[in-house]
Amino acid sequence: MVTLGSRLTLEHPIIQAPMAGTATPSLAAAVCNAGGLGSIAVGGASVEAVRQMIAEVRQATDRPFNVNVFCHRPSQNDLARESRWLEYLRPFFTELGSEPPTSLPKPYQSFVENEAMLAMLLETRPSVVSFHFGLPTADQLAALRATGATLLASATTLAEAQAVEAAGIDVVVAQGVEAGGHRGLFEPEHGDTGLGTLALTRLLVQRLRIPVVAAGGIMDGAGIAAVRRLGAVAAQMGTAFVGCPESAADETYRAALLQNPPPLTAITPTISGRPARGLVNRFARDIDRPDRPEVAPFPQAYDAGKLLIAAAKQHGTPTDFAAHWAGQGVALARALPAAELVRVLVAEMQEASSAG
Repeated sequence: MVTLGSRLTLEHPIIQAPMAGTATPSLAAAVCNAGGLGSIAVGGASVEAVRQMIAEVRQATDRPFNVNVFCHRPSQNDLARESRWLEYLRPFFTELGSEPPTSLPKPYQSFVENEAMLAMLLETRPSVVSFHFGLPTADQLAALRATGATLLASATTLAEAQAVEAAGIDVVVAQGVEAGGHRGLFEPEHGDTGLGTLALTRLLVQRLRIPVVAAGGIMDGAGIAAVRRLGAVAAQMGTAFVGCPESAADETYRAALLQNPPPLTAITPTISGRPARGLVNRFARDIDRPDRPEVAPFPQAYDAGKLLIAAAKQHGTPTDFAAHWAGQGVALARALPAAELVRVLVAEMQEASSAG
């Protein structure tokens, strides 16, 4: 058994990463039923959609699951910056027989300003709530804590992790630079130290009093055993679960993930406006050039990115422009049902622990 905070115990030290747009209620429930902690990400969803997702998970499992929210600092409108970015993207849209949008509305709110989302979480009372891109307000944290929820937050540096601990959050997720998807940077404009999972995990274990979960590049049981030896209480794994039939990944994404030779990954802000690691395609090769203008703010830039992705699908070249998020361990990806994957991971972890 694995203890996360004072109120959450797991059978196995495995957390399925939230993965907005890819994780589903059925994936989360399957992981929970297999003894891990399943997660759903609700950063881009409406309050009613999130309510339905929570209900669907609860219909499929009676175990605790994680609801993840985005806590990015609300962006300010910068019409000149957004206009320059759209004009820069125009040739790529034209090549695909499309046109860029004329403006970039915010596709969704940050949790820090979304009181309706907070009210819904207080009503539905999920057992675990986690935060990415920063932290909620003190009042939001106090309200969520009062429900009895276990609270987790991601951090990419010691300073971010210390802020997590100071806020009274139960568990910190040490997100190494190897991780797929969006970097959890609190202030991306200040740069990225690029700490790897092993270094960051060990640093946080030594410096903090709260439990540390390791995330980034962990794809098998030997990886879980390795971060456990460094002091992590559990491993959070995202790319490892994308190939599960319960995920929302489409066939193009699955094929790209499992291709041979293995695909390369890179971090680019050009898809969403925030640094994120995914399979290398034209977003990283052609759009993210040294002479490009400043990318439009997150999440407005994501609106343009998704429209370009849709245009590429319509054009018949879906892999040229895609948000195929994946970590550096992608070559170890497997296509297994979630429950079977958890069983395999546990067996591998036990074998590695015995060998060690």
